[in-house]
Amino acid sequence: MQRMTWTEICQDEDLRGRWIALDDCSFDESTGHAMEGLVVDSDDDLAELCTRMQESEWKNCSIFLADANVPPERRNVN
Repeated sequence: MQRMTWTEICQDEDLRGRWIALDDCSFDESTGHAMEGLVVDSDDDLAELCTRMQESEWKNCSIFLADANVPPERRNVN
């Protein structure tokens, strides 16, 4: 697990284009979008990631698609 900014996540070869579970997020007050957080898990398959999160200790994560091309209003699935 590593705390990363949204820009770092989108630039990371292992995370870009994947669904990312973030805990302890810092949000932009004007937009409400996550700006950084602790990367708990990631997966290409959203359902697989959600299943693992439900079975883990990480119950309050926000899940985002790590794609800089996705408009901010469509990043969060929670």
